[in-house]
Amino acid sequence: MTAADFVAALPKTELHVHLEGTLEPEDLVRFAARNGVELPWRSPDEVRAAYSYTGLDEFLRLYYLGCTVLHTRADFHELTAAYLRRAAADGVRRAEMFVSPQSFLGRVAVADVLGGVLDAIADARTDLGVDGAVLVIAQRHRTEAEALELLDAVAPWQDSLLGVGLGGAELGNPPSRFARFFADARRRGYRLTCHAGEEGPAGYVREALDCGVERIDHGIAAADDPALVARLRDEGVPLTMCPLSNLRLRVVDDLAGYPIMALHDAGVVVSVNSDDPPYFGGYVADNHRALAEHLGLSTAQLAALARSGFRASFAPADEIAAGVAAVEDHEARAAGSQPNVADAP
Repeated sequence: MTAADFVAALPKTELHVHLEGTLEPEDLVRFAARNGVELPWRSPDEVRAAYSYTGLDEFLRLYYLGCTVLHTRADFHELTAAYLRRAAADGVRRAEMFVSPQSFLGRVAVADVLGGVLDAIADARTDLGVDGAVLVIAQRHRTEAEALELLDAVAPWQDSLLGVGLGGAELGNPPSRFARFFADARRRGYRLTCHAGEEGPAGYVREALDCGVERIDHGIAAADDPALVARLRDEGVPLTMCPLSNLRLRVVDDLAGYPIMALHDAGVVVSVNSDDPPYFGGYVADNHRALAEHLGLSTAQLAALARSGFRASFAPADEIAAGVAAVEDHEARAAGSQPNVADAP
């Protein structure tokens, strides 16, 4: 069995994906026409041609422009349902998805944003067998006061939300600026994530940990800081890494030296994710295949990354165990033998 064949049926998680960033060019153009939004492109092919970036800021300009085509609860339901169908086809069992209501302030009510997303998640859980959950993202280019207001705005849906995080333009917006936000979110019972160490330095990862964050989104800068790697290992804080995103945004020059296995081998819990798949050229299985190709990963290594994905999730312990077991079963079938869970990394 080739690595690509192994990846196709490998049970997976997706812990770092922005729902607004899953808009395929065809859907972006369709939503724009439906909602009377004028775009600088006339066709999906023109949209795709624009997806070339020199860095995060350039991508974010296109990302926020894409957000302007989403206007109604039905739009958010369609967006989420389309992503979850693709995720299910990719073998995703657990999807923890970012949503940023701040991108739609003054244009779309929070009730319509979250209502559409949560309804689609409920449908997918029944129809597709994908266990979906929502992480609300605060945008770090805004103020901490606005982030605190966001917690109040989403409070009516708290029981249906998994957690909160911090995203957006990283440089000049360190996690420490949002210490009160993280503290208030933790007091309210949310799980905590933070984008850190993508374009920002390893020090931003350290600041996020000091704020009580339970999972770091990206975190690639930590790979060059042995003391920080040891802290991530010792505290059991996972990294949600996004290879194709890091490549397209020029965080790395190529994937041949991508540090995900070095971090895994050092004891850090790492997972493979897609971030904003149409913008970066691939969904989660594409990211697994890219790592297999460029790093020469074996099926055992691919299975180890998939197990780490389930362990990095915020799912209940029994669901994590079931996901890990599903990976073991797939690996055993591929090898033509029974799984040996005791030997699993």
